Amino acid sequence: MTRLILLILFVVLSPFAHAQELDGAWKLSHTNGLPVEDLEAIKIYQDGYFALSAKRLSDNHFLEAKGGLFTLKDSTAYTETYDFYTSNSEKVGQSKQFTIDIIQDKMVLSYTSKGKNLIEIWERLSDKEDDLNGTWVITGRKRDDKMQTMSPGARRTVKILGGGRFQWIAFNDETKEFSGSGGGNYTAQNGKYTEYITVFSKDDSRVGASLGFDYEVKDGEWHHSGLSSKGDPIYEVWSSYRKAYLEKQ
Repeated sequence: MTRLILLILFVVLSPFAHAQELDGAWKLSHTNGLPVEDLEAIKIYQDGYFALSAKRLSDNHFLEAKGGLFTLKDSTAYTETYDFYTSNSEKVGQSKQFTIDIIQDKMVLSYTSKGKNLIEIWERLSDKEDDLNGTWVITGRKRDDKMQTMSPGARRTVKILGGGRFQWIAFNDETKEFSGSGGGNYTAQNGKYTEYITVFSKDDSRVGASLGFDYEVKDGEWHHSGLSSKGDPIYEVWSSYRKAYLEKQ
């Protein structure tokens, strides 16, 4: 009983009970008290946005991606609002409420689904920071040596990086269409950015591949250049999702 009281006090008083303290990467470890098996679900939080990807471990088969904005109110009231949701597109634009408890490096999400009470336990993988931590949206791409600018709208490509993990997602939240997603681990140091792919929605065989690029952050924008997986040169500009999209809505 004493231990339980201490844990409750820790949750109430913990400085982790703020939305920004969710920033980083988390891994699903238990559902309803049972350890997850043959499943890897990774959730990245950064700058008020989140993205989840899930795959089957036995064959790296992509299972699901979902994400969007989140809020944390009064330390325990947590809400997700979905921009994309591959397993049920009808949930795009809808919000779901959870009760959240954060105890040390574990996050407990409690919610009701189809009349049943469910509990998920997520373990923090990392909250390390680097030059590219953030939620980004693509706003420029060079074609034939000419930079083409893009204004993100209902159709947009978002990339979230936090805790050494990344995930990109292409979607249209008006038509609820999902175009693709991929993610994994990354490193960003001294102008060199490398992705190590662990999940890919269109082609499971891409898992295990790595790609290296050059990067530079200029005036708050991420300039990303190198060669694509097909060997084609790319030059992209990614902007803060909040500034380039949310603040213009």
